[in-house]
Amino acid sequence: MNLSPKLAAKTRSFLSANSRILLWIPTLLFLLSFFFFPLFKILTLTFNLETFTNLSNFLIARDSLLFTFYQAALSTLLTFALGLPSAVLFSKFNFPGKSLLRALTAVPFMLPTVVVAAAFNSLFSYKVTGSMLQVFNLQPSTFDLQPSTFDLQLPTFHLRPSTFNFLLILAAHTFYNTSIVIRIVGNAISRLDPKLEASARVLGADTFHVWKDVILPILRPSLLAAALLVFMFDFTSFGVILLLGGSQFATLEVEIYIRALQLPNLNLAALLSVIQLIFTLMFSILYSRAINQVSTQTAPRFSTVRPPKTIRERIFVFTLYTLLITFFALPLISLPICSLTRLEADRGQRAEVQYGFTTDYYEELFINRRGSLFYVPPVQAAVNSLGFAGITVILSLALGYPAAYALAKPTRLEKFLDPFLMLPLGASAVMMGLGFVLSFGRLIASPFFIPIAHTLIALPFVIRTLQPALASIPERLRQAASTLGASPLRVWQTVDFPILSRATLSAATFAFTVSLGEFGATLLITRPETPTIPIAISRFLSQPGGLNYGQAVAMATVLMLLTTLSILLIEKLRFNNAGEL
Repeated sequence: MNLSPKLAAKTRSFLSANSRILLWIPTLLFLLSFFFFPLFKILTLTFNLETFTNLSNFLIARDSLLFTFYQAALSTLLTFALGLPSAVLFSKFNFPGKSLLRALTAVPFMLPTVVVAAAFNSLFSYKVTGSMLQVFNLQPSTFDLQPSTFDLQLPTFHLRPSTFNFLLILAAHTFYNTSIVIRIVGNAISRLDPKLEASARVLGADTFHVWKDVILPILRPSLLAAALLVFMFDFTSFGVILLLGGSQFATLEVEIYIRALQLPNLNLAALLSVIQLIFTLMFSILYSRAINQVSTQTAPRFSTVRPPKTIRERIFVFTLYTLLITFFALPLISLPICSLTRLEADRGQRAEVQYGFTTDYYEELFINRRGSLFYVPPVQAAVNSLGFAGITVILSLALGYPAAYALAKPTRLEKFLDPFLMLPLGASAVMMGLGFVLSFGRLIASPFFIPIAHTLIALPFVIRTLQPALASIPERLRQAASTLGASPLRVWQTVDFPILSRATLSAATFAFTVSLGEFGATLLITRPETPTIPIAISRFLSQPGGLNYGQAVAMATVLMLLTTLSILLIEKLRFNNAGEL
């Protein structure tokens, strides 16, 4: 029986709507089970009588919130102090080594926070400082600057923290967030019409008034977007603060960790998680609005990049170039130097301290020195991380592809569901770990929960990577293949996959990198027998002795190299995609 055209159109529309719903089912079930259900458990524990009748809970929450705002605000100011001149440098001037310097400033943003913490730790450690002092024939015995970690004696804000450790935390935040300011603000500066500045100067405006009255109003949306994003990353910082300062720096993230595992108070931990979630969602909404204003500025790029001409410009370029090279290269170089430098007496001997090159710390990664049945060699932690990362890649792609297919041509359903996919980005990793503890109890002893937590964090990035590639596939190619008799599977193999292969590899690399470096959620749900590389690094850093410290920086060096290779692969794939599409 032949259907009328109108009925056939309605049938196709019905089937299309049902197929879209089917595409969403796996992703929505995953989020409901492992994000929204744990979030509900946190909310249930927060809004009960015991939480609100304990005055000390509110005092601790107030102090933690104030200190979190304080350190995030200072970190954002320092990031802008370095990032704004750097954005001007990259968008206005050409100089030798510009591409290399830009890449150098971008790498820290993708590095795991535990690597950043270990890099700054090693830069000011006894080993590196002692090696430099030896060059000048000085004794390094009084220069042990390695900060203590996991000290639980000072958990509240009203106690005075170590000034040195606090400055180290601010420097680390500036280290990996400066790239945000360079990218967002630098892109806006490159779109400034030089005729506007020239017209203002013809009318008598000096440099200050040109920036104040002409350039600043145009850059305001980009400045606001960059400031909100940097502040949000500093507000939710965990690994850097815990490893460089310890629990004496009572931010919301650190306090959640302490109250969940070290000084158990799950009601307070849940309250702090809700407070943090509220603020991060507020910042996310403000950032979305600010970045939307930036995206509506469709002015073309102006080719105003030129070599420095005047003496003032040359001094500016040279000074900033030297500062950036020093600030970004030293922490990254200090890790491998520290991991290959020996600055301790031989084991079991009463000998003088020996200096020089050694590979002992890398060899120790394969040795169970304690001979304990419960000791996990560092190399096993690396195997665990690689295994978890592999499972994370599989889960992220399996869940991300259907959602990305649906979002490629969004309808009302997709526009409604899209924000829910991004909600895990507004929640801290420590809060996710706490939600797992509250929701699944003893079940989290299964190591499979670690890649599930990693997938929650990686999934939004995977979907956002796949969605543009899927949307770029011309429908006429699919229709032509179907007309020639190709089955849906054959159409996907011959049309879709060749176009999606690079985007798929880029998304997989993204998920792999996120899993390798994830620290906050893993710290709460990992078992002693299945540590990951970041967990093993944190354990070694928290233990005394040169051998433990050497193994920590050796593992951090390996993790840094793996992450850097992943970053370079992602950038190469993005460049190739931009050239092909």
